[in-house]
Amino acid sequence: MRNPIQKRLENLATWQHLTFMACLCERMYPNYHLFCQITEQPQNAKVYHNILNLVWEYLTVKEVNINFENQLEKLENIIPDVNDYDFYGVVPALDACEGLAEVLHTIIAGASLEQAVKVSQLSLGTVASYLETEYDRTLSEVELKESDLIQQELDVQWQLYRALKEAKRHDVELISDLKNALREEAVSNICIKIEQ
Repeated sequence: MRNPIQKRLENLATWQHLTFMACLCERMYPNYHLFCQITEQPQNAKVYHNILNLVWEYLTVKEVNINFENQLEKLENIIPDVNDYDFYGVVPALDACEGLAEVLHTIIAGASLEQAVKVSQLSLGTVASYLETEYDRTLSEVELKESDLIQQELDVQWQLYRALKEAKRHDVELISDLKNALREEAVSNICIKIEQ
């Protein structure tokens, strides 16, 4: 499914792309968290969250020194294999891991625009696959666009984009505000809520 925002992402700087992606990962985290609860792997949810915290730190603390190759290795160890599980929850959990992997690849190797578009698509894809699982059939582009969940996801992505686009410089306060708002809400792109 195409998202008109993806064209606009070209106007943003690398720090804005990374913040946009980190926000989407923050929104996908409850999906991974729930998967870890169901499969009794709470330590994996902690690992994911710690890596995401380091990404936020990288975006907000000057001269911070983090070995992201090392973090990528840790992430690779907790990515679920869809063939090992026979319930739907593994799909959004895998998407959450893929999103975070894209963020780490961007920090390590650059190419932030491509990655930001990928994570935008990935988050939308999670919602689309959730809806198709709910309806038990493939949905047309029109049906997807008309669904509340897809609308909600597009709205969130546009809100993030608009907030970031208005920043004139690397705005640490804005980054922290976006992170805190998403953490307080603690609701994923498919409405999974983390009970605090």
